[in-house]
Amino acid sequence: MYAVETLELTKYYSRGKVKALESCSISVEKGKIFSLLGPNGAGKSTLIKILLGIVFPTKGYAKILDQDISNYKTHSHVGYLAENHRFPDFLTAQQVLYYFGKMSGMDTISLSKRIPELLKTVRLDKWASVKIRKFSKGMLQRLGVAQALINDPTILFLDEPTDGIDPIGRREIRDLLKSLRNMGKTIFLNSHLLSEVERVSDEIAILKDGRLIQKGGVDEFISIKQQYQLQASGGNTTIEGICNRLDIPLQSQNGFMNVSVMDEVQLNHLIDELRKNQTIIQAITPRKITLEDYFIEILESGDNQ
Repeated sequence: MYAVETLELTKYYSRGKVKALESCSISVEKGKIFSLLGPNGAGKSTLIKILLGIVFPTKGYAKILDQDISNYKTHSHVGYLAENHRFPDFLTAQQVLYYFGKMSGMDTISLSKRIPELLKTVRLDKWASVKIRKFSKGMLQRLGVAQALINDPTILFLDEPTDGIDPIGRREIRDLLKSLRNMGKTIFLNSHLLSEVERVSDEIAILKDGRLIQKGGVDEFISIKQQYQLQASGGNTTIEGICNRLDIPLQSQNGFMNVSVMDEVQLNHLIDELRKNQTIIQAITPRKITLEDYFIEILESGDNQ
């Protein structure tokens, strides 16, 4: 069972003149961090609004936890943190959670136990009785995540949870997301901070002009096909000679050697030859680019596969 599943999900506005989302089919496994990327106007917010039941699709269907999104009962299993959320700053952290807990239909006895647990989870337990006007942006973001968790949801939709906070605050949010994943929560993340997405995501999808153009694991996006970084000792001249003999391009960059092979068979042949020549192989790792570089490249290339 998938946490989220859509098939040919489409949303038109202005009698079909504006195509906000076009035939979007995705599936998100339970217990994963799934990140949705795309430039402004790509359809990210439209997709999330459809999944949350805020707007209705023009055609196609979507399921959350194997239930059609039209089934309002699924909402009790969903937590949501909106971008640029605002809480009344005269409230304390525990009052904010009590307020949203009541809105979720929770009783006072359950909240009296749940609120301290959540504040400890987001490392705000020592600030429980402090008015949130004294909170930093990072603390407010962590409180926002706690609010999204108040009803102990199975799946979390988080819209820009690390936006506008400093590196320490981003690390705290990142660690929290990983912890929630380890607890079995599914996290559906919408963010434009690609370095953060790269660090926490299990899978990524890219939208462009309302269409899904790429989806896959993080390594599929940032690994350069059939290129490897080689760390070895035994003399660069020897390694260069072996690569030349095997017709394998070799480049030196920042103290490392980068090799380009045709396939894994040729890579293993290279390893065998290096070992025959007493070369000590310290590491062979796939060459990678940053997710930001990949994202820009695919958007500029016009690739709509």
